[in-house]
Amino acid sequence: MSNIKSLLSDIQHRPYPLPEGQFQYYQEWNRAVFLHWKVDYESLRKLVPEVFNLDQIDGDYYISIVAFTMEKIRPRLLPSLSFLSNFDEVNTRTYIDNDGKKGVFFINIEGQKLLSCLVAKELSGLPYQKANMKRSSGQYDSQLDSKNLKLHIDYKIENPLKQKTNLDLWLTERYCLYLQHNGQNIRYDIHHKEWQINDVNISNLETKYKFGDIDFTNRKPDLTHYSKGVEVISWKK
Repeated sequence: MSNIKSLLSDIQHRPYPLPEGQFQYYQEWNRAVFLHWKVDYESLRKLVPEVFNLDQIDGDYYISIVAFTMEKIRPRLLPSLSFLSNFDEVNTRTYIDNDGKKGVFFINIEGQKLLSCLVAKELSGLPYQKANMKRSSGQYDSQLDSKNLKLHIDYKIENPLKQKTNLDLWLTERYCLYLQHNGQNIRYDIHHKEWQINDVNISNLETKYKFGDIDFTNRKPDLTHYSKGVEVISWKK
């Protein structure tokens, strides 16, 4: 549990205090590729329940696709089981600010393993769906036929960012997530150390993503990031 103690003592970067009580889950979000696009407010508003306030920076709204590998997810007092706990994931998210707590809202989540998706959806209420996914060094592929979604990334990790911009921090340092499930508005609080971010050179990117009026099909991102990952603990409010 030494890594948990280290996590709980590293809080100077948080915009608001840690939640009270014991955390419920531990997980790792590793080898993450971030793709960020500016989107217009009206189109984005249609994708997110009205109860959640869309966040903006300098008048701009964003949707991000994050391709990473989930590892070691487990309840607080139980061990992780690799066949269930470790899987590739691609989520499509936007940014929320409710009651001064900046978080994310997931428009879509794709997972590599069917059982992992079923368990995660049942326990969290998040919109996990099984996709055909393959990851290798410097390459990430996902295809979700039921929604006609496709992602292909060829990438090379570059140098660490020497200094993060306000936008870098705004897009990555989020400490809760919002969702609606069974008629309830839910917030999961999370905590991790500050993301360590690298530049990333994307030599080939194919995107086939359309949600409502927003279409990212082969549209170049406005910003990209890479991170080796973070260890995460979470609470359910």
